[in-house]
Amino acid sequence: MHTYESLVNEALETVAEIFPWDLEDAMDIDEKPLIVDIREPAKFTMAHIEGSLHVPRGQLEGACEWNYLETEPELVMARERPVVLVCCSGRRSALAGRTMMLLGYRNVKSLKTGIKGWNDSDLPLIDAEGECVDADELDEILSKPVPLEKLAPEGIKPRSGHD
Repeated sequence: MHTYESLVNEALETVAEIFPWDLEDAMDIDEKPLIVDIREPAKFTMAHIEGSLHVPRGQLEGACEWNYLETEPELVMARERPVVLVCCSGRRSALAGRTMMLLGYRNVKSLKTGIKGWNDSDLPLIDAEGECVDADELDEILSKPVPLEKLAPEGIKPRSGHD
């Protein structure tokens, strides 16, 4: 049986990662990557990389194909184009990258450390109105610890790896 961590690690065996500063450099070349932010709408609205396409993770598969309500034409036509997936930490984007590779995408990468790493690198983010987001304020939101009620109860060992 898998755990979330083991699924991510398995995906990272086939999905390449790109560091935030390398993505910033790639955005300045002629063949810019298509940046796809897979976070939930409220998080995307709060802060995202300028020019990124918003496709929530739950809609990704349909967005990658024609003839669905979720279809995103720019994404459907990007099978041969560099695509960089963005989530909060780089975990879900790795899983999404694996899915896209199964759907025929040839050049998919996951943003290592996600939007948090982008923000930690002091790279620009904008909100839904196109205004610059304050990196320190966003860091407070992104760095919140896991609430106690979501931690494994004392005496119960969290699953790890393959069981």
